[in-house]
Amino acid sequence: MARTLVLEQDVRHVQRRTVVLLSVAQVFSGLGTGSTVSIGSILAVELSGSSAWAGAVATVMTLGASAAALPLASLAERRGRRAGQVAGLSAALAGAVLMVLAVVFGLFVLLLLGSAGIGVGTAASLQARFAAVDLAAAEHRGRALSTVVWAVTVGAVAGPNLIQPGAAVGAALGLPPVAGPFVISGAGLLIATVILFIGLRPDPLLLARQRAGTNAAGVVPLAGQAPAGGAPAGVPAAPATAVPAPAAVPAAAAARGSLSRGLGAIRSSRTALLAVTGVVAAHAVMVGVMSMTPLHLQHLVEGPGPHAGHVAEGDVLVIIGFTISLHIAGMFALSPLMGWLTDRAGRVETIMIGFTVLIAAVVVAGFGQSSTAAVAVGLVLLGVGWSAATISGSTLLAESVGQDARVAVQGVSDMLMGAAGAVGGALSGLVLGFAGYLGLNLLGGAIGAAVLAAAVVTRLSRRQSAAT
Repeated sequence: MARTLVLEQDVRHVQRRTVVLLSVAQVFSGLGTGSTVSIGSILAVELSGSSAWAGAVATVMTLGASAAALPLASLAERRGRRAGQVAGLSAALAGAVLMVLAVVFGLFVLLLLGSAGIGVGTAASLQARFAAVDLAAAEHRGRALSTVVWAVTVGAVAGPNLIQPGAAVGAALGLPPVAGPFVISGAGLLIATVILFIGLRPDPLLLARQRAGTNAAGVVPLAGQAPAGGAPAGVPAAPATAVPAPAAVPAAAAARGSLSRGLGAIRSSRTALLAVTGVVAAHAVMVGVMSMTPLHLQHLVEGPGPHAGHVAEGDVLVIIGFTISLHIAGMFALSPLMGWLTDRAGRVETIMIGFTVLIAAVVVAGFGQSSTAAVAVGLVLLGVGWSAATISGSTLLAESVGQDARVAVQGVSDMLMGAAGAVGGALSGLVLGFAGYLGLNLLGGAIGAAVLAAAVVTRLSRRQSAAT
């Protein structure tokens, strides 16, 4: 009994240390994403010579993150979270170097390759939230996950403000001023990579599997085999036929992290399906509305017709920047509160709260489209709703499938999340042109209402099952 207590104390120590390490790494790695988002469109136009490529950097980043989600999850499944995190951040570091070279040599293709590398780093940062809950106690999973998500705030806010310091760094190194921010980003990514490479030991995923009685490939031992560490002292081992064990998954299949295996595990669990649907839908609605808000605000502030442009361009950019900054604050600043709410109110209940806030957001922004203040309030609510749905959905997903499929399912979730963001951003312009800003928001509200209804049904079903 005493040895069990000591082991549990060790696990709690490892869990606290893991959350701290992941959070610190998120701060430094977030600098790369923030810099790329803030000046990527400017570089794209400058290096391509056409404004038609203005959104290329953001698009390639999003697609890179989506495409890397499953390979990184597969690597983590085979070798642990540390390997997946280090590989993703190393790709982002290479991406930052390519961004610098793109500016130095004026090559647009290097800019796109660098953006893809940064996108891979984004995928690793997303998967860090799952690493935070591998060893967390059930009552603290939401808090642990939200702490790592919150750490992104620092990098996301600091990144766009690196233009001036970056220019000084670039000048000191004999580089073009616009390359300077990526030098700082690269340094941050290098620090984050070193922190996790050295510090993320023991690996939280591998330790969690050991405690659950699974091997390094996530395979549950066959009936009759003792879990790692054996039975607790004084408790006789159960006979092989007492509790049927799941069939062993071949190591190669367990390590593959395939799309089909992840989707199969999601389909087999109603709560996992709700969790993934919630995360993906919230991201699609958020990206779709957010990506078109700057354009809507520009038209709103400048005004239509012959008097268009009567407001200074700098004032328009200040209004847009302030609104998007408030939106980002809504997404990340309240993450700890959303984690606490997830643990206290419940996972499904917080998903319901998140989509209720999302619906309120699009109602305020859509019907208040003629007011910059109303649009700003709507964007803040949009970020808060996204935060609640993403944190609670990710927490629910982490505990809705077995250990053998968990990492693959998380990789599928992140892949679908990235794809939803890319599709939402691409289609939002078409919807804006066809139905206007109000129509875009109403479409987002309809998607949110559908997921909210599914969450309500799931909650009622769980209550009825508990009652019987």
